[in-house]
Amino acid sequence: MSLRRVAGVVAVAAATILWMSCGQIYRPVVIPINNIPPNPENFHAVFSINANVLNLGSATASQPGTAMQIDVSGDSDIGAANMGVNPTHAGILPNDTRVFVANAGSVDGVDSDSVTAFFPATDTRIATGLGTPVVISLPTNGAINPSNNLPYFCPYLPDFIATSQNTAVYVANYGSEGAPNCNFTSTDSIAEINPTTNSVINIAYQPAGTHPVAMVETPNASNLYVANQGNGTVSNLSPTDLSLQANIPLGTDPTWMVTRPDGQRVYVITQGESNLYTINTVPNSVMSVQSIGAPGANYMIYDTILNRLYVTNPTATATGGAVYVFDATVDPPNLLQTVTVAPPPIATTAGITTNCATYTCSYGNVSPVSVTAIQDGTRFYVSSYVVGTATSGTTTTCPDATVTAAGCIIPQVTVYSTSTFQPTAEVFPVLIPPFGGVQPFAMAPATFCSPNIPYSPTAARFRMSAVASEDGSKVYTSLCDGGTVAVITTATTTIAVNGNTPDTLVTDLATPFGAGPPQANGEPLTQFPLFLLMGQ
Repeated sequence: MSLRRVAGVVAVAAATILWMSCGQIYRPVVIPINNIPPNPENFHAVFSINANVLNLGSATASQPGTAMQIDVSGDSDIGAANMGVNPTHAGILPNDTRVFVANAGSVDGVDSDSVTAFFPATDTRIATGLGTPVVISLPTNGAINPSNNLPYFCPYLPDFIATSQNTAVYVANYGSEGAPNCNFTSTDSIAEINPTTNSVINIAYQPAGTHPVAMVETPNASNLYVANQGNGTVSNLSPTDLSLQANIPLGTDPTWMVTRPDGQRVYVITQGESNLYTINTVPNSVMSVQSIGAPGANYMIYDTILNRLYVTNPTATATGGAVYVFDATVDPPNLLQTVTVAPPPIATTAGITTNCATYTCSYGNVSPVSVTAIQDGTRFYVSSYVVGTATSGTTTTCPDATVTAAGCIIPQVTVYSTSTFQPTAEVFPVLIPPFGGVQPFAMAPATFCSPNIPYSPTAARFRMSAVASEDGSKVYTSLCDGGTVAVITTATTTIAVNGNTPDTLVTDLATPFGAGPPQANGEPLTQFPLFLLMGQ
């Protein structure tokens, strides 16, 4: 038999064997499945911290607030969970794996204070929702007072979360003095939480009446700076053991602070006289003091792209608020521009229904209360509002014909060029009709949404809170009185059928429903969004 014929027979035999092995019997193939969840750093998200104020401040147990996670790419709510009563502020670990929420529940004298921690929803095709919240209690919870055999009840009133590391989270406690049945004369303090054990591992009590209201940890985790509203100082604590490194005198009511990315400067604004203080972190001393208008400055951000400071003061002048823009590459920061915000274009905006044809309409001063900047360095966004009133004889109502409340809140977002400081767009109205197709432009005022001056945890800190997504594709502003978070796109897309333009309203996301009676329009009660937090 020739070699060619032998090779042919072998090939046919091999093919026959292969065909016989491919019968109807299923042979499973083991494919490894990665049980490690997707890296949350690749997931663009924004978190809204919301309060349910039913019974808040009364002697009756109140309802828990919530945290809501917003998917930036999908413009949707992808997870919500209950937090404690009266959430005040939140922080996220640098690696985006945990969110911590401060809850000042003891303002009602019944509920307790706590910090709630949760895992964010991950970027998967199947919605996972937020991880089960873990409640972290502050000291004395559960301890017994031997004099009356009752549990101690110490109001701490946590109001701020800060961290620049993944192994420690710091909580500022506004505190109270002389509370009945409390084993501390004062609870003004800074607490350290271990994110692994979900427990308070250290707490540094401050002098009575200090009232810490804001903090910032330097990027290298070497210094923790605390703004003390009660005594007008900034304390520098060691993040290692919370020992006092320095106490820096400032002015009246320090209210917010940020750090330069290199950690060499800390910037503080005071609400009492509206000054910007620059602190040199090496000798821990004040380098400069600059005026930022009349008393009332409330918020500040550090733009890491352009190295600028943006400061909002809703009462900067007798005729309205302003945004102060500083170049932070020099000492002292150089004032580049004082931006005054124009009122909402109520009379010239098509598609809205006003009472002003038959009523006499008037509007209060413009109050800019929050600001954010996008990553490409081209624009910054200012959230502001005016108070509107419409009167006819003895009748007082709102300029918005769909709102009956007098003194209604009219919000807007104004977009500015970072190069010219001129407005490039005005997002108004920022409210989407909930039903009926009528475009509202005003909100009925909610007492809780009007901030206390100076700040205290018994009311919302921000009537509107603005934040940009990490990728700069969206800007968000919370509308406390309206119970929604407005979503603004910052870029165009060719996917839309008719196209779209940048800096336009995409939608309003309603906060989770809360316990309580329905609203006047029959809709369920929504919670008040208080503070927006950016995730990756």
